[in-house]
Amino acid sequence: MPRDADPVSLAQVIRRAVEAADPDGTDPRLGDLAQEFEDDDEPVSGVDQLDEVLAEAELDVDTDGEDPAVALAIAVARYLAGHRGAVEADDDHVITQAVRWQWRGSAPGDVEDLLADRGLGG
Repeated sequence: MPRDADPVSLAQVIRRAVEAADPDGTDPRLGDLAQEFEDDDEPVSGVDQLDEVLAEAELDVDTDGEDPAVALAIAVARYLAGHRGAVEADDDHVITQAVRWQWRGSAPGDVEDLLADRGLGG
């Protein structure tokens, strides 16, 4: 009998979101975001008020809301929390789906610019 898939932790979701948003690992704010959750092994499905947790984390690392990569990573994390099977999908797919899901396909201008730089839209 097949067993259920292992639950995905909040740390895994954040780590994967950061990898997708910053594949080169050059954005220090995203490094801070990943570090903030590095030991959070709670299954993401069990996190109470996940949107609030993610919103607080976003403000912790980007108080002015000026880093489009942080906004993208948070959007990806929200998407992955609701679509845990996508954790293993490639970056472009995860990002495209997260933008559709978070912003109904029309991301804010600075995020659109970031996506265009990566060849994903704009």
